Amino acid sequence: MKERTKLLLIIMIFLACYYVPWDHNVVRQSGLEAFMMLREYARQHVLTCLIPAFFIAGAISVFVSQASVLKYFGARAKKILAYSVASVSGSILAVCSCTVLPLFAGIYTRGAGIGPATAFLYSGPAINVLAITLTAKVLGWQMGLARAVGAVFFALVTGLLMALIFRKDDAARTAGQTYVPDDDAGQRTLLQDGLYLLAMVLILVFAAFARPASDATGLWPMIFAYKWYITTTFLIILAFMLKAWFTKDECVNWVDSTWGFMKQIFPLLIGGVLIAGFMLGRPGHPALIPEHYVQSLLGGNSLWANLFASVAGAPMYFATLTEIPILQGLIGSGMGRGPALALLLAGPALSLPNMLVIGSVMGVRKTVTFCIIIVIMSTIAGLIYGSFAG
Repeated sequence: MKERTKLLLIIMIFLACYYVPWDHNVVRQSGLEAFMMLREYARQHVLTCLIPAFFIAGAISVFVSQASVLKYFGARAKKILAYSVASVSGSILAVCSCTVLPLFAGIYTRGAGIGPATAFLYSGPAINVLAITLTAKVLGWQMGLARAVGAVFFALVTGLLMALIFRKDDAARTAGQTYVPDDDAGQRTLLQDGLYLLAMVLILVFAAFARPASDATGLWPMIFAYKWYITTTFLIILAFMLKAWFTKDECVNWVDSTWGFMKQIFPLLIGGVLIAGFMLGRPGHPALIPEHYVQSLLGGNSLWANLFASVAGAPMYFATLTEIPILQGLIGSGMGRGPALALLLAGPALSLPNMLVIGSVMGVRKTVTFCIIIVIMSTIAGLIYGSFAG
């Protein structure tokens, strides 16, 4: 962090402490909500979602050769393969908009093209099977289908538009990059590296596996009941892999890389969650912006209602699956089906913490463009869906 930025941050904190009327009941409640949201975030998501994601990002940075990343996700990679893999990657990762950040940072800083990287960034929290299934269960199969189709389409279009808009920047990033394997690439086979990464992905998936609905039957409740046994099994398998396939220096480099991502991302996440909690609060708990104001603006299927749903959903933080009960309550209070889909497509993929972090990874200009694309497409999708759903 530059010294000027540190000074600006100190000044902003001082002004907030000096001028914000903390003795006002609404402001005091908003401050409490900010820290209640941070506590909820720390209890429910840090250990089970973020920490495994940071270790995966560190592993990608250290053990996945630059040649491999550039082959499948680079700016000059085969577009059909790159965008196909990136746009459906979320189907195996039940992650939120914040948990996907270290994974995105890992592949982008390793040389992935801006198009496939942002397609992956959107798809991670938007397309996971659990969220699509629960959406169909709670909000109807039409909404579930619209969310699934819209999310895959959005990932593809967003990636292609970002690649088109920033094609010169991508060309500059790839200039001088080497396309030969790293010197130590022969120590393990491709299968071994793949199994190692797969073990960590499965640890993330099962550790973050959310409690299914109380009336759910079949596979999901059974997986949830045994999630920690499954997670522990994969942790033991991962330990054996590290012992058998990796040197001590490699493990140290892995931990150092993981710590680097945590230092970069974690402070921004904490600040973003606090701000989002202060402004919007948690579901059912009012903060600075009262919930009934938001609900009153989301009825019907007008352009304004859909645009407002997309814009309002963008800064809000949605942990995986929490958007569904929130929308269930909003729809019950008169929210239109079109704005509901717009919020579903914009909200889980974006959040204030998300914007802060991706801004530090790929720059403010690219981040603003990414957010504008998501908001515009979500608005259009909401209008189209609302005209059919009625």
